[in-house]
Amino acid sequence: MNDITRHSAAELSHALATGELSAVEVTTAHLERIAEVDGEVHAFLHVDGEGALAAARRVDEQRAAGEELHVLAGVPIAVKDVLATRGLPTTCGSRILQGWVPPYDATVVARLRAAGLPVLGKTNMDEFAMGSSTEHSAYGPTRNPWDLDRIPGGSGGGSSAAVAAFEAPLAIGTDTGGSIRPPAAVTGTVGVKPTYGGVSRYGLVALASSLDQAGPCTRSVLDAALLHSVIGGHDPMDSTSIDAPVPPVVEAARRADVQGLRVGVVRELGGEGYQAGVRQRFEEAVDLLVGAGAEVVEVSCPHFDYALAAYYLILPSEASSNLAKFDAMRYGLRVLPAGVDEPSAEQVMAATRDAGFGDEVKRRIILGTYALSSGYYDAYYGQAQKVRTLIARDFEQAFQQVDVLVSPTAPTTAFRLGDKLDDPMSMYLQDVATIPANLAGVPGMSLPTGVTDEDGLPAGIQVLAPAMKDDRLYGVGAALERLLLEKWGAPLLAHAPVLTAKGA
Repeated sequence: MNDITRHSAAELSHALATGELSAVEVTTAHLERIAEVDGEVHAFLHVDGEGALAAARRVDEQRAAGEELHVLAGVPIAVKDVLATRGLPTTCGSRILQGWVPPYDATVVARLRAAGLPVLGKTNMDEFAMGSSTEHSAYGPTRNPWDLDRIPGGSGGGSSAAVAAFEAPLAIGTDTGGSIRPPAAVTGTVGVKPTYGGVSRYGLVALASSLDQAGPCTRSVLDAALLHSVIGGHDPMDSTSIDAPVPPVVEAARRADVQGLRVGVVRELGGEGYQAGVRQRFEEAVDLLVGAGAEVVEVSCPHFDYALAAYYLILPSEASSNLAKFDAMRYGLRVLPAGVDEPSAEQVMAATRDAGFGDEVKRRIILGTYALSSGYYDAYYGQAQKVRTLIARDFEQAFQQVDVLVSPTAPTTAFRLGDKLDDPMSMYLQDVATIPANLAGVPGMSLPTGVTDEDGLPAGIQVLAPAMKDDRLYGVGAALERLLLEKWGAPLLAHAPVLTAKGA
């Protein structure tokens, strides 16, 4: 096969099964691609070439012996650095965990290894997944392969950039308020947040436990479905895991039919604040669905207007609680306070957290601690949870009228590095369309709709479905993807600038 790294996971799977390629060849090609371009993109924090090649050799040996293998066996993958990986550093993009090597695998990682997917390495991210641009990583920002002066989205910009730069055919991200979907939108890739509890959170370093969800980052809807089928399913190690079969996502992606489907355009997720080109590409995508036989109606979800405010009380509150364990006593960084001969535990903890956490993490810890404090809990955190309930009811009422909901994924295309670092509220607004799904626990997908006329950068459409109806995302997404491919004549990333070792 020519240029191995340009092929989809499904295509690589077929080539591996037929013997056209070996797993070692596929993995080697991607490791070479990482060596060629990642100095510019900075998608990876750690590359495990030796481990990936060892896993690839095992797959080749098993295939030669006639063993039955998973369809994705031998297809390499990148993993966001918020998931524990046995024997590999897991830093969460933070200096406070610099050098920490977990003694166990997260369930998602364990399932990837068991299915025979070589793990290429760990991808960059905003520190503890707090951010919308991957500029809050303690190890430097990731850059968008479409334009190296722009952000790749966040907090999972490393995973989306690795896929967009052809450094990995598949990647795992996590989505707390949109950390898979907006990065997909601004890099021209596909990103899926499964139903909350549909993919195990065991071994995922928690940001906000009631919101976090791991999911696929890929270049096609079918690839996302194949990866979803590997990582999904019940896990007794996770108390929030849903004890139910994985929805038939692969079948839905292959069927790719929207005939007679009722599609709701969310009134509150559009209009003011949305870039004209983003809105235009969205409306064109909706027209394609209508042309394919879908019925499109406008749906109102009035409490979505309060989702951002509720989210930025719930998330910091849970983050404040979850990050309390980084206390310099058990693992990770330890800093002794200057000028203190016999420091107390509290003084060591304060010095360590001051040195180890970045500004955005500190900002959210302070906000969350305040919201949970005596006298303010009911006024802030309690009220936010009530709004969350109202948002869930909005979804329930909407899904009584339609099968899926759609909106632009992000209000703008990728902004330039540094443009919003001094304006946290503007940064937070990048997730305004994706946050409601996390608050309600419903699944969401982003797929590319094309590039905008203003700047030639990718935009995305978001598809939302009821809880545990993830297969609807894949059916709609695959149908729309097929229609867009017919329009473009080639995958969107085929039109992207080709990165070389010296840049774009």
